Amino acid sequence: MEETAPRKGTVTQRGIERIKAMIAEGGLAPGQRLPTERDLAAQLGMSRSSMREAIRALTVLGVLEARHGSGIYVTRLEAADLLETFGVVADLSRGRRLVELLEVRRVLESTATALAAARITPDRLAEVGRRLAAMNATDDPEEILAHDLAFHREIAAAAGNETMAAILDGLSSRTLRARVWRGYQEEDAFARTRREHAAIHRALVARDPEAARAAAAAHVGEVEEWLRARTAG
Repeated sequence: MEETAPRKGTVTQRGIERIKAMIAEGGLAPGQRLPTERDLAAQLGMSRSSMREAIRALTVLGVLEARHGSGIYVTRLEAADLLETFGVVADLSRGRRLVELLEVRRVLESTATALAAARITPDRLAEVGRRLAAMNATDDPEEILAHDLAFHREIAAAAGNETMAAILDGLSSRTLRARVWRGYQEEDAFARTRREHAAIHRALVARDPEAARAAAAAHVGEVEEWLRARTAG
């Protein structure tokens, strides 16, 4: 009786790995319907209960999706689906862990902004400019937050790397940004933030990747250092 839980966990994990292998090897394609739970369990030599747990775990991870009355399907396997948990991590992190996430964001944001400077289209550049103008035209924290999120999202998309954009979207979740903005509002740091956004925009307009990288790193670095000071000790 004492071995039941670990043995079941091991069997379930094996089921997860086998389904992932089927997808990776092309046996199951994005958008394809899985065999029935019973057939898949028989195929992989597992109990239906263990197979059910494996499917449930992969559904939570965004690898599979249940369609009511239709069955279980492989998702499109797009980065945004598979990396959605980054947002949960960012939302729940506190203290040193939150500083670490901002450190990761600084590295990725600066890289994405540098790529965007080289790749951004005129239409997307115009949209970044509109978001900056809208941010400068209001003192409402919620409106500033919305435009700030959109500003960075447009830049990440312009970098042309969907996986990086998905990770950044998670690391820059609305909940996390709202927490930082509240602290910034207390210290009246909106003016500095607007200047930092303007510097990023100028580098994009100039199509200067290194200036864009430096401006983005400085911008996120300000937030990182502000938070590091608040969590020190």
